[in-house]
Amino acid sequence: MSPQAPGGPPADLLADAPAPLAESPLAAAGWMALALCCFSALAVAGREAAAELDTFEILAYRSVISLAIVLAAASATGALPLIRARRMRLHLVRNTFHFAGQNLWFHAVAVIPLTQVFAYEFTSPIWIALLAPLVLGERFARARLLAAAIGFAGILVIARPWAGEAGAAFGAGQAAALAAAVGFAFNIMLTKRLSASESTVSIMFFMCAIQAAMGFACAGVDLDLALPWRTWPWIVLIGFCGLAAHYCVARALARAPATVVAPMDFGRLPMIAVVGMLLYAEPLETAVFAGAALVLTANLINLRAERRRAAG
Repeated sequence: MSPQAPGGPPADLLADAPAPLAESPLAAAGWMALALCCFSALAVAGREAAAELDTFEILAYRSVISLAIVLAAASATGALPLIRARRMRLHLVRNTFHFAGQNLWFHAVAVIPLTQVFAYEFTSPIWIALLAPLVLGERFARARLLAAAIGFAGILVIARPWAGEAGAAFGAGQAAALAAAVGFAFNIMLTKRLSASESTVSIMFFMCAIQAAMGFACAGVDLDLALPWRTWPWIVLIGFCGLAAHYCVARALARAPATVVAPMDFGRLPMIAVVGMLLYAEPLETAVFAGAALVLTANLINLRAERRRAAG
């Protein structure tokens, strides 16, 4: 989805085949704690930036900042020759889904409670489980169907469509958050296809470059491109945290199996719930946590099934 020291990302951010690390759940937990902080900061910065900029403008400026970080890191580590213009059609398709998902996510962050945004985002692995047979040609397993059923039950608990006007009815903001999760799912699957032949630095470079072009093109359609005069610190934070969060997740996965790391990601929900309560007076909703717990259960069922399939 995407996030290092003030001087830029660590040298191994762009490494394509880092040396195997000794398994350490404690180290993985430390990296995940940093990732959770970055994800929460990203949501707050997105909401604050939305006071002055639309989502297209946010993504345009964010992509420029991220592009500068990627180029600086690539130059410092000698990875610039790895950036090659190949499979550009797949790069374009992948970034179209990612760009759409990010736009919807930033819109949702600005209009619905932050806990709901994160809870809906947890459904991305469920969409991957359902769509991977079509996109990646993977075999559809019964465990995936079970995980999807439990996950969608969780969505219903979060959305509460039966609540009507009296409750947190499923509206445009919730639909945007759910659609963003689908966009992120396609992005992950297409990234997997790209990574079979493309270097990490090349994927990241074209992600930033293509999405910067998309952002400025969409933002400039109405000939009214706003400049971040007051919100530029939030834009810088978005650009930084967008890269740092996912770098931290990658480092956590290098120190512990996905079945150990995935449950740690659930910590995003209580963390953002506290942030939303303290900064925006958002109420703590039991239904959101209950639904997210079902979604997490579905993800763990799918992870366990995938691990058994890989072992067999």
